[in-house]
Amino acid sequence: MTDAPVAGLVDAATLAGIPDEFQRLWTPHRMAYIAAGPQPLRDACPFCAAPQMSDEDSLIVARGTTAFVLLNLFPYNSGHLLVCPYRHISQYDEATGEEVAEIGALTQRGMAVLRKVSRCDGFNIGMNQGHVAGAGIDGHLHQHIVPRWTADANFFPIIAKTKALPQLLGEVRRTVADAWHA
Repeated sequence: MTDAPVAGLVDAATLAGIPDEFQRLWTPHRMAYIAAGPQPLRDACPFCAAPQMSDEDSLIVARGTTAFVLLNLFPYNSGHLLVCPYRHISQYDEATGEEVAEIGALTQRGMAVLRKVSRCDGFNIGMNQGHVAGAGIDGHLHQHIVPRWTADANFFPIIAKTKALPQLLGEVRRTVADAWHA
């Protein structure tokens, strides 16, 4: 084995700045979220707009009669799903019995699909209703399904406010949608 340089690679010690032992995790896709400010897509509800677009463009993995499932554009973990009613309502107690039943059924199916395709060990499931409760988009009801793995906790979210996501959203959408409809 030789230590000959590889074409196209640059030794980090030769770059500007002071070399250190830290590795950098670049997540340029997060810039869209940061640049949008405290409430992305202020002018239009993204959950009302999503069903009008193609499933690929809107990251929808499944459509029901009263509700649909899509990937979170800014996920906490790979495979982070959202279950939304088509109607623009903000609170769970505004949902009809049919909507509540379908949101529940889609949540159960989403869990089964994520277990199959990602072999996750558990889930965080919940709704943040209202800005004060932490809802990023508080005008449109949505339930989170966040897959969790035994070893998925690390220092990134705590120290650096960063999550390492091993797959691109389009790849995750395709995998989940294919398994959903299989």
